[in-house]
Amino acid sequence: MVRIREFRATRPAPRYASRVAALPYDVMNEKEARAMVAQEPLSFLAVDRAETAFPEGTVSFNDPEVYEKAGEILRELRRDGILVKDEDECFYVYRETDGEHEQSGVVVTLCVDDYVEGRIKKHELTRPDKEDDRVRHIEACGAHTGPIFVVYRTRQDVKKAVSDITSGEPLYDFTDLRGVRNTVWKASKDQCASLREAFGGAESLYIADGHHRNAAAVRVALKRREAGEEASSESSWYLAVLVAEDEVTILDYNRVVSTMNGLSASELIGKLSRDFEVTKVSGSAEARPSAKHGFAMYLEGSWYALRCIAERADDPVRDLDVSVLEERVLAPILGITDERNDPAIDFVGGARGYGELEKRVDSGEAKIAFALYPTSIADIMSVADAGGIMPPKSTWFEPKLLSGLFIHEF
Repeated sequence: MVRIREFRATRPAPRYASRVAALPYDVMNEKEARAMVAQEPLSFLAVDRAETAFPEGTVSFNDPEVYEKAGEILRELRRDGILVKDEDECFYVYRETDGEHEQSGVVVTLCVDDYVEGRIKKHELTRPDKEDDRVRHIEACGAHTGPIFVVYRTRQDVKKAVSDITSGEPLYDFTDLRGVRNTVWKASKDQCASLREAFGGAESLYIADGHHRNAAAVRVALKRREAGEEASSESSWYLAVLVAEDEVTILDYNRVVSTMNGLSASELIGKLSRDFEVTKVSGSAEARPSAKHGFAMYLEGSWYALRCIAERADDPVRDLDVSVLEERVLAPILGITDERNDPAIDFVGGARGYGELEKRVDSGEAKIAFALYPTSIADIMSVADAGGIMPPKSTWFEPKLLSGLFIHEF
């Protein structure tokens, strides 16, 4: 069974919560991060993207002094009372309300051994350089600064325990710049016990977002054990927010391609017609796929609706829309055989909308854009349960968990 444990959170003093809370470090570029820190100096991006403390162009994000600065800024926030550490170990509930959608996550620490032994399941490969970045950041801060977004199979006993907690007075309640309402409650000792009991029968958890942070936290713990630290130490537990599968929203994760591989538009459409029903439509709304194995394509100022008519694969990974696009379009027609490293392809999160796809193509930055139907949480769990790995950039979860509201120091 998967273990969850309470922890003493380092978190913003209530009056600073809305100023400290920030989007995750990896959903924006350096220019965007710098603008946000300039607008709000207390933003936790100052810790997560500490290159913003240096003049632009003078450092890289992975220079040693950048990690040192991250730890220094974190300690300053503690020293100045912006961040405070709770006296007691407990669980928290973190709710995000985005329009009609609401997700309530239980904030816990998870055991690295449950990940190593396969009870906390992944569905993505991680890149060593990105893991290295987070390892060095964790070590410099002596803390896990960003929670892993983890999904559990919906359990009514957990939901009841969460409901009991959220009936009380919140620690924080604010609306962020995205227009998302963020509300946090702290569980009492009895409520913590109820949550532990409710999660007691959970055999598996599923990483939704944060594979690199998860892998880095595990690497740090195992490294410290090799140096003689006990397996029961605080570093063997890492920060996560557990959300029920029926509360998770996944947006499309779209592709823009800067090559036609020597083909004209008509030649490309001809090749697509072997495996797809291709229909030119009046605009993006008509092109938007309404079901699995449907795609939208933007090419030379026009939108096309694509419906795959090829035989479906039995394998849960090959049946994913991202795999269909890769195997039937990107590789055989456009010559893109390595999505992770080919500079001819880029990825656009669904939160940016179809307008971003049009902008990329109309500006000449890309030749073609493909929009996909969102991957389902059921597909993710099926792939993870089968021990499979999804293609890169298969999922975009919204709303993103903000960083800075909970920090796990060890």
